[in-house]
Amino acid sequence: MAVPPEQAAPLKPLHGMPLVLLTIAVAFSTFMEVLDMTIVNVAVPHISGSLGVSASEGTWTISSYSLASAIMQPLTGWIARRFGEVRTFVVSVMLFVLFSMLCGMATSMPMLVFSRLMQGAGSGPMVALSLTLLLSSYPKERQGIALALWAMTVVVAPIFGPILGGWITDNLSWPWIFYINLPVGILAGLITWMLLRKRETRTVKTPIDVIGLALLVGGVGCLQFMLDNGNDHDWFASPLILTLGLIALVCLTFLVVWEIHAKHPVVDLALFKQRNFTVGVISLSLGMFAFFGINVVFPLWLQTTLGYTATWAGLASAPVGVLAFLLSPILGRNMHRLDLRMVVTFAFVVFAVTSYWFSTFDSAASFATLVVPRFVMGIAIPCFFIPLNQIYLSGLPASEIASASGLSNFFRTLGSSVSTAVTVTLWQHRGIWHHATLAEYVSPGQPAATHYLQQLAHMNFSPTQQLGFIDQIVTREGLTLAVNDIFYLCAILFVALIPVLWFSRPPFGSAGGAMGH
Repeated sequence: MAVPPEQAAPLKPLHGMPLVLLTIAVAFSTFMEVLDMTIVNVAVPHISGSLGVSASEGTWTISSYSLASAIMQPLTGWIARRFGEVRTFVVSVMLFVLFSMLCGMATSMPMLVFSRLMQGAGSGPMVALSLTLLLSSYPKERQGIALALWAMTVVVAPIFGPILGGWITDNLSWPWIFYINLPVGILAGLITWMLLRKRETRTVKTPIDVIGLALLVGGVGCLQFMLDNGNDHDWFASPLILTLGLIALVCLTFLVVWEIHAKHPVVDLALFKQRNFTVGVISLSLGMFAFFGINVVFPLWLQTTLGYTATWAGLASAPVGVLAFLLSPILGRNMHRLDLRMVVTFAFVVFAVTSYWFSTFDSAASFATLVVPRFVMGIAIPCFFIPLNQIYLSGLPASEIASASGLSNFFRTLGSSVSTAVTVTLWQHRGIWHHATLAEYVSPGQPAATHYLQQLAHMNFSPTQQLGFIDQIVTREGLTLAVNDIFYLCAILFVALIPVLWFSRPPFGSAGGAMGH
């Protein structure tokens, strides 16, 4: 398909108050969408209790959202070309708001799952198009700041999700985690439409690639469902998970082959011919895998092993957002002066050092001890997300930014989903292994164990109580050693990613080399 000329006369960038208002509207809609991925996590027990279903059925509220969102993200470019970027974004925001309201009003689990599914479908194009609209509205020399503001909302939202979700669930009730989207979404949609409706992109009426669409929905849907539910079903020991895995493999393999040869592909895989796009997306996906793994296992360990409440686990995780929030605008303003590969290398080094630092903690670590490396890790977040977004967008014409952003967001989301599945499973398996290894030392032949049992006997513990007490300690230490293993592996992955990054080629220029207006 020949790419149409962008506009007969290129539109001038926005300035002053309109630009400020647009930035706030787009940033808040992005924040709202990303927040909804994690805000529900802490409310699952309340939701399942309120709707009279089991906790495992309650997790469908998370699965259904991520499943629909993952399917829609790679379609962003095609939808935006067909209907226009501004129209697609505003409709996406309004659908998100509508189904957020229906989620809060749900009186049964099927109704809530359906609403979450549709909410996820509506949210799919939002994040990618928010970046595209910001870049096309900012003057070329200030696009680094646009990228920084966008990256800041995408990074900080998942960190605040559990804290905000915990507070709302404890102090109000779970429907309010959905209702808070209404005023934010409606205002964001209205402001964006008022400012950008006359700046709509050219639309192209292309035929619908039905086979590609069917393969995408089947492949990504099965893959996402498998990743979300594999751990509960003991992975490939379950016929359901095995079947889903095979369907996903077949569909996605055929999808790649089909889309490469399709005349009007629904997912633009030709983007991977660009070296910087390929290197950027690989670095972003694998970096996200390691980063998200730490963010999933850390609060889980605090709650299940060290006895933290959801709110305190959130507060222990939150300091990572402080420096990220403060440094993002500074980095964005100075991006053109830096070698972006050096900036991302620095981020990976900081991530690796802090991950290794975490791997040295034991179960007696205090709250203050745990917070310090989380705070330091915040330095790396803007240095990781902002330059990588610029690297994968560099050299692409404006017409391909929406497709590139949608596809990279899909791989970022997929990296997060795979990370959650792999790290939680690995943590549990390593915990069992460490438990078995440590239990070998609880025997009459071990003087320390014998001495400890004697102390418990003096405290009037019965033999059964003594062994039960020791089993609790062994479980706690086993899970702590297992979490140390995960952090150590993440540190290795961060170091291994550094050489990959240097395959990208400067100049990186302004985001989307051909994006100057």
